[in-house]
Amino acid sequence: MAGAPPQSIARVPAQLSPETPNRWQDLLAGLSIAGLLLPEAVAYSSIAAVSPQAGVIALFAGLLCYGLMGTSRFAIVSATSSSAAVLAAATATLANGDAGLRMTLAFGLVLVTGAFFLLAGLFKLGSVTSFIAKPVLRGFALGLAVTIILKQVASAVDVHLDSGNLIRFLPQMLVQWRQWNLVGLLVAAVALLVLTLCARFRRVPGGLLVVALGIAAGQWLNLQAYGVDLIGVIDLRLEVPRLPVLPFADWLRLGELAFAMVMILYAESYGSISSFALKHGDRVSSNRDLLALGAANLLSGLFHGMPAGAGYSATSANEAAGASSRLAGGVAAAVVLLIVLTVLPYIALTPEPVLAAIVIHALARGLSLQPLGRYFIWRRDRLLVISAVAAVLVLGVLDGLLVAVAISVVLMLKQMSSADIQVLGQMGSGHDYVDVQRHPDARQIPGVLIVRPSEALFFANVERILGGALRLARHAEPPVHTIILSLEESPDLDGTSIEALEAFFLQVRAQDKLLILARLKHEAKAVLASLPALELEQVILSGLSVDGAVKQALNPNT
Repeated sequence: MAGAPPQSIARVPAQLSPETPNRWQDLLAGLSIAGLLLPEAVAYSSIAAVSPQAGVIALFAGLLCYGLMGTSRFAIVSATSSSAAVLAAATATLANGDAGLRMTLAFGLVLVTGAFFLLAGLFKLGSVTSFIAKPVLRGFALGLAVTIILKQVASAVDVHLDSGNLIRFLPQMLVQWRQWNLVGLLVAAVALLVLTLCARFRRVPGGLLVVALGIAAGQWLNLQAYGVDLIGVIDLRLEVPRLPVLPFADWLRLGELAFAMVMILYAESYGSISSFALKHGDRVSSNRDLLALGAANLLSGLFHGMPAGAGYSATSANEAAGASSRLAGGVAAAVVLLIVLTVLPYIALTPEPVLAAIVIHALARGLSLQPLGRYFIWRRDRLLVISAVAAVLVLGVLDGLLVAVAISVVLMLKQMSSADIQVLGQMGSGHDYVDVQRHPDARQIPGVLIVRPSEALFFANVERILGGALRLARHAEPPVHTIILSLEESPDLDGTSIEALEAFFLQVRAQDKLLILARLKHEAKAVLASLPALELEQVILSGLSVDGAVKQALNPNT
């Protein structure tokens, strides 16, 4: 996923501007989505294999913190299916069968995730934190949706699986088909049908309705007698916030896993936030949203809740319900709190197949291949999508996520490290200098070689790029007396780049040529200006444009 700018705004006409919120619409939207959020929060806790109250705590923490600190009027921050799946896979790997340790690790992971979000916001990393390529993210989402849905089917038919990847647990489920609980499968199918019908009416709280019907059916038909399990007691008594007691080695491991959790949560959250901001012409701040997500996850972790992010299903439901400000989320939180205080014991009587149906319905849109269609046009993106899907299905959720992140990082490094060097020429008699390979009619200035790296200089490409510039200067016809290196793509320089530039300065001087560094940014210029004077002989550090640098090269005394 491409990095989002710290602030983004789209000038698209909207029916309702953020400056004129409609309180009545916010009230109706909050009432509508409350019926979706509570069942989903409980259902996602089953994916994470934690207690039902963990999802409810994440819901309250997300709505409260994002409502106070966030910038999107549509985003609903709560537990998400992807983070729940990652939480389950990560803690199961680390706990090695110890249920108590697994819970401690889960809440520790949520806390570290929140701390990473806060650090990213404080250091204003909103423009660089979301670097999971979109084809990778879409492919991961598809593979994850297939995995979670099949696991929910297994839960509905009361089949217990040992493996965490599709390639192994799908045969396990099919082999046990004689032991399937057909009553549970029927309950899930009916609940899914009701949810599908309710989805046609945007203000009908389908999740809450199907839970109520499930509770009534469970008691009237005595579904427990047919082997259909209930979700059990939801205990929302809040304990005194405290940090989990874990050895330092476990905290280090949680830090590694939290990095992956932050990447997937932020990519998912800011994808939802930015898409609706663009649709309605809203202004959002990625750095403030990072702080809001950090606060939400820290608060959730302190009270033993799940990870929280802005899931697309809840956010799109909020927008569809007519929300005009973040007040809709506050209304939803108040309604959920009222439900929790009044009918919480009855929610514990919800049949588990009903929760499975809620999860399947929420993830059904993730199975659509339509968003992936555009990525199959280009060969590289096609390979990325297929790799991401295969990684989740074959390796499981956690390893699949790590592979997806690694694919994006490798892709980014490959693109930056394979940067080429462009030779610039003058267009006509104007001030524009362009790549002569793309513009053959551009005129090269006699005696002056103008070069520009296509990407920022960094440790993986700097020596190759500068070496290419030297070769061009050495074999130029007619010979050149000045090299102009435009560094407009390099706002800052790492240590390897500085050392390579030092050597480059000496090699240019050995050829008795003048070197002008054009379009130098302030940070890069300050670093290079601190080099020894001997190394800066015949080198001009300049913030001038390329046109200005050419004039200086042709008239050095002016």
